Amino acid sequence: MKTTMISLALALALAAASASAADPFVPKGMPAYGPDKPLPVPEIARKTLENGLVVWVMPRRGGNPKVDFVLAVRGGKAADPVDRPGMSSLLADLLVEGTPTRSSARIAEELQALGASLAANAGNDGISLSASGLASGATALARLVADVARNASFPQDELALAKGNALQALKAAEAEPDYQAGRALDEVVYGDHPYARTRPTEASINGTDRAALVAAHAARFRPDHALLVVAGPLTAEQGFTLAGEAFGTWKGTGKALADTPAPPSVRPLRHVFIERAGSVQSAVRIGRPAFAAGSDDEIAATIANAVLGGDFSSRLSRVLREEKGYTYGAYSGFGANRAGGVFAAEADVRNEVTGDAVAEFRKQMQSLVDMPVEAEELTRAKRSTAGIYLFRNQLQGAVAGSLANGWLLGRPPEYLGEFVGRTNKVSAAQVQAIARKYFDPAGLSIVVVGDKAVADQLAPFGSFSTKAK
Repeated sequence: MKTTMISLALALALAAASASAADPFVPKGMPAYGPDKPLPVPEIARKTLENGLVVWVMPRRGGNPKVDFVLAVRGGKAADPVDRPGMSSLLADLLVEGTPTRSSARIAEELQALGASLAANAGNDGISLSASGLASGATALARLVADVARNASFPQDELALAKGNALQALKAAEAEPDYQAGRALDEVVYGDHPYARTRPTEASINGTDRAALVAAHAARFRPDHALLVVAGPLTAEQGFTLAGEAFGTWKGTGKALADTPAPPSVRPLRHVFIERAGSVQSAVRIGRPAFAAGSDDEIAATIANAVLGGDFSSRLSRVLREEKGYTYGAYSGFGANRAGGVFAAEADVRNEVTGDAVAEFRKQMQSLVDMPVEAEELTRAKRSTAGIYLFRNQLQGAVAGSLANGWLLGRPPEYLGEFVGRTNKVSAAQVQAIARKYFDPAGLSIVVVGDKAVADQLAPFGSFSTKAK
């Protein structure tokens, strides 16, 4: 089979010119920024096994003697049955709790002996199984990961415990206004689409049995819908050998899942107020449908959002938190899934300023619609975005996880290395175009969860219903 080597430029220089003594972002008396330093450029070797499993190997020379495996399979929370929303979270939690030949205790003992860790996580578009351990135990760890992924048995006693824990976690979450507001905004933005049904309910947790998990596992955990990332002090061929020995005989047994359909790009404008008696804060959420991962808007939107509310020094944080004192934190962000996405801005504010906070959100968004961002603010947003991105992806395990998550979203491995360079090319005109498309207050729905005493403050923004659907 053909193996393709890709140079993955994880750390392109931050493109902005090295700062000088006159750098406007440096306080007086402080030294200027030093020149941006690129990180080493790793290689990604790609290969597809005969059973359809895609394997990416990231060889590394020197450094910690550690190996990382990330197995990603398509089909996450958006693939859960309508009557069992959030079931994927239970599936992921129970993956590592036993196989026909390994009990939960034995898995834990083997991991300890290997100096390794193993965890699973469910997202909207897939499930990831991540393992990290000493390179000396790479073969044994690969076999353990393969056994868990291929042969998870979902023991009844472990299922009962997991369901009990999930019910307690749900009870605690539903008492929080933040959770209630997030759930309502999902329903407003996505309607009846699967992306609106990613949170569990008491009925879905109680209704999930072993048969449902076994069937879901068979449909999702199949090599022709999976990616394995291997990273560590090994050669590409050694990585492929590990993958082939552990996963080469894996065969899909269930019917593969259909792709998640795209949600509507436009939804009816909704204003929703959910009463939470006695609440001393109002959870404010403002949002609308946005783009899927890989959209032409994605990179420019990242910078536009950094200006608006994606950074601690962004406009929403500076004005609502520092100048007005309405909240401890005000934020915004784009959530891009494989089939569609959302834009949302949020803050938990004091009761008496609920209406003022909503007005200020809208004012700051309108300012980006009306006026191009100034050069200094744009440069600061680019530097912050690039720096955070590189910081998050400097560790081997983080890079492996980013590659796997990107694959689930439909992104090629090159995306990781291109991100910084592409963000540094975003212009003020592109930022304003994004603002006009996604930040215009006239196209944004509003959700507020709070005490009934704040309801009158929302009257200037229109009529509010008490239900998200």
